[in-house]
Amino acid sequence: MKPANDPAIDYQKVVQEGYDQCAAAYEQARRNKAHPELTLLIDRLPTSATVLDLGCGAGVPIARTLAQHFAITGVDSSGEQIRRAHINVPSGTFLCDDISEIDFPSASFDAVVAFYSIFHLPREKHLALFQRIHTWLKSDGYLLATVTKTREDAYTKDDFFGVTMYWSNYSLTEYQKMLQQVGFQLIDMTTIGHGYIDTRPDGEVHPLVFAQKTMF
Repeated sequence: MKPANDPAIDYQKVVQEGYDQCAAAYEQARRNKAHPELTLLIDRLPTSATVLDLGCGAGVPIARTLAQHFAITGVDSSGEQIRRAHINVPSGTFLCDDISEIDFPSASFDAVVAFYSIFHLPREKHLALFQRIHTWLKSDGYLLATVTKTREDAYTKDDFFGVTMYWSNYSLTEYQKMLQQVGFQLIDMTTIGHGYIDTRPDGEVHPLVFAQKTMF
């Protein structure tokens, strides 16, 4: 791990270029089956629902699973990941854009999911992202997202599928406060693993929060 504190480096570009370069290896390593926690959405939403996947990657397995039930839109900054998503999930709509910059009209979606993506943004942008997600959701819409348990200053690693990758995050307690601050009610919370096919001995886990939009 190396501190990511060089003002001359665009770390979001590091993420985008990294996922472009490791796209094939990353897709091959991902689980083919989606986390069973997706049933939290599948059991609650009508088949006419619209769902946004932030940081969709190549669309496997999250967007592909959701597309079997709903109209899915995916966003990712990596053009190569988006190219693969179009192939893997032909019924979906996929946009190559920065999830911290893209915008949608108010009340566009019944649900938003974000698996393993928020921590690739500078943490100073996380609150604003949650605020925008709240705006994009319809009344009583849902957010299902992985966050992190402990606060970590921004850092990079050089061994992420052969490329340099960037992370930045707050603690779970801070994320819970943020969600409440912007107008979400926490419905459920659990933990999930790393999402890769192989079994890793590091015990990597990610808190998964399930929240519903409330009106102030």
